[in-house]
Amino acid sequence: MKITFYGHSCIGIEVSGKHIIVDPFISANPKASHIDVNSLKADYILITHAHQDHILDVETIAKNNNSVIVSNWEIATHYGNKGFQNHPMNHGGSWSFDFGKVKYVNAVHSSSFPDGSYGGSAGGFVIEGEHKNIYISGDTALTMDMKLIPMRTQLDLAVFPIGNNFTMDVEDAIMAADFVGCDKILGCHYDTFGFIVINHEEAKKKFFDAGKDLMLLRIGDSLSL
Repeated sequence: MKITFYGHSCIGIEVSGKHIIVDPFISANPKASHIDVNSLKADYILITHAHQDHILDVETIAKNNNSVIVSNWEIATHYGNKGFQNHPMNHGGSWSFDFGKVKYVNAVHSSSFPDGSYGGSAGGFVIEGEHKNIYISGDTALTMDMKLIPMRTQLDLAVFPIGNNFTMDVEDAIMAADFVGCDKILGCHYDTFGFIVINHEEAKKKFFDAGKDLMLLRIGDSLSL
């Protein structure tokens, strides 16, 4: 399983010969100006919630790739009404796709489209691949529901927002890592805007002191599981 960081909360996943993009917000992110949205491959687009900084490039990528959009009922229906392929989900439900099993889990966050229309309830994804499992929390507060995840799935990587103000901060993300039983964390949702700028070295040291590994990838860089 190959994971690529495209800035903010957008990651790419390559698994079982399929390409997945999660929460694409690239074209309006100055820090990701070297990423060509039109060159990205996506058999599937996973969306955690409807805020603009998670859906901005969905339609461009979906049109280029004839992608299947996977999200909650409201978001999937929104794109289905525009003619896009979609697979609707809701909290606690799971589905076996051709790249692995996906479960839509709770997140504590708001969710609305840029025009203010309702985007359903925010969520996260647990993805069980053939050999590796990852949890993408989406924008969320620290929540006790995270403790349910390792009861079903042993994780190899967790992707957590760490920018504070709108989501968890570093300290809460360390607790979240304990809750989900995973010490290998990929940080996201930091530095894009003034509200969520963090001190990288301080954040990594706090994780290290807690016996955990916080990875802050440069935009466009990848890791393999």
